[in-house]
Amino acid sequence: MFLTISTTGTPDRPATDLGFLLHKHPGKAQAFTTSHGTAHVFYPEAGDERCTAALLLEVDPVALVRRGQGKGRGGAPDTALAQYVNDRPYAASSLLAVALRSVFGSALNGRCAARPDLVDEPRGLRIEIPVLPARGGPELVHRLFGPLGWDLVRPEPLPLDERFPEWGDSRYVRLVLEGRLRLADALRQLYVLLPVLDDAKHYWVAPDEVDKLLRAGDGWLAGHPEHGLITSRYLARHKRLTRDALERLELARLAEADGSPAEDIDNAVDEDTDTADRPLPLAVLRREAVTAALRAAGAARVLDLGCGQGALVQQLLKDTSFTEITGVDVSVRALATAAKRLRLERMGELQAGRVRLLQGSLTYTDKRLAGYDAAVLSEVVEHVDPPRLPALEYAVFGSARPRTVLVTTPNAEYNVRWETLPAGQVRHPDHRFEWTRAEFRDWAGAVAGRHGYTVAYVPVGDDDPEVGPPTQMAVFTLADPATATRTGATAAARTDAPKEGEAA
Repeated sequence: MFLTISTTGTPDRPATDLGFLLHKHPGKAQAFTTSHGTAHVFYPEAGDERCTAALLLEVDPVALVRRGQGKGRGGAPDTALAQYVNDRPYAASSLLAVALRSVFGSALNGRCAARPDLVDEPRGLRIEIPVLPARGGPELVHRLFGPLGWDLVRPEPLPLDERFPEWGDSRYVRLVLEGRLRLADALRQLYVLLPVLDDAKHYWVAPDEVDKLLRAGDGWLAGHPEHGLITSRYLARHKRLTRDALERLELARLAEADGSPAEDIDNAVDEDTDTADRPLPLAVLRREAVTAALRAAGAARVLDLGCGQGALVQQLLKDTSFTEITGVDVSVRALATAAKRLRLERMGELQAGRVRLLQGSLTYTDKRLAGYDAAVLSEVVEHVDPPRLPALEYAVFGSARPRTVLVTTPNAEYNVRWETLPAGQVRHPDHRFEWTRAEFRDWAGAVAGRHGYTVAYVPVGDDDPEVGPPTQMAVFTLADPATATRTGATAAARTDAPKEGEAA
């Protein structure tokens, strides 16, 4: 297996600076023992104008077999032969990815003690891999490397046999990448995508592979258009590990998207950290405002409708005045993440008795949601298509009918204060709309009037004198709690009201 990394220099930045970044002296040839052979690092050229580092991995196919690689299913003779006759010594694969991590680990992690100023500096790079398996062909190579900032992605198909062109191309390509990137970013991309293109890992995929993937994919994988395929292939299509990795990537994507104007939904705040000199994230302020409103309402049994990854449920569990907390979400994946966040499997019996997670749609009536003191719709309504809002309204206010309902939603007027948010753009790509203060009050007032609630409005976050707060909250209170059960039953009995399991 062979890979070269080339760079060019400038009068003040000689190309041989590559040696500092790789922690390998250009004047030496070095060898490193790996579990499957020997990795050699040498420099075919090393000058001020151009420098090339080469990684040559000598793989011992017999050693692969002895370590259990490629055991044939059923013990068929041809399968047994394939254990010894394969492409592993020649074609770049997960073996080369492991060698990259072992030999260039400091460079991959962005460390350079001798010249730390070089680490974050993008430089012109040319990477060549003579033989790369590409299950998916050149088109998949473009799909994987194209979105990552390379100016040139050139996968050249290799023929099955040059003497017989009519046989067509093999599944191998010669890959050339050119672009201006940080060396650490380029190495991390290769570390992940080489085994993805090969689609056949040489070692057992354990749960710690998820952490390796997320570390190497930090900053680029969550937003990659093929992140699902990359994750599945990297983890050898292990369903549980893939699901775990995708959930964590989604959290990372939301955190990145919400870091400036967005919602900061899952920011974890260390209560022991001094935050006097920096503002609390909006998500934290929102959860605090919701918790305070629930306490003021005297609620003990609370519904978190659209609970997502369970951040609010986690906070409410810290307050023993809330005796029952039920999180509801349509996404099974989100509920699995919430269970993991809450550590339900390790929770003591008394604490576990206070919390439930239910899968369900908020636009359908559900008998399980009746009888609660309060319900919270925190940053939920803006994710619902406007024609479906009446169904959500009836399911919550007409059917479940808790004494108190809290609704928070972005204030569209405040968006002009987010410097990085383009004019006219919503804060999150899944938002179907964002209301102004007047539009929110019109909707909330009409809902309250139709279902026998009163409504008050509470600002969340900095209440700007011109555009209002970033988040607006409506606190609905049932005007006559004694009529809750009777009114709800009467509404459900109406012939034009939706039945159990039927959309409104």
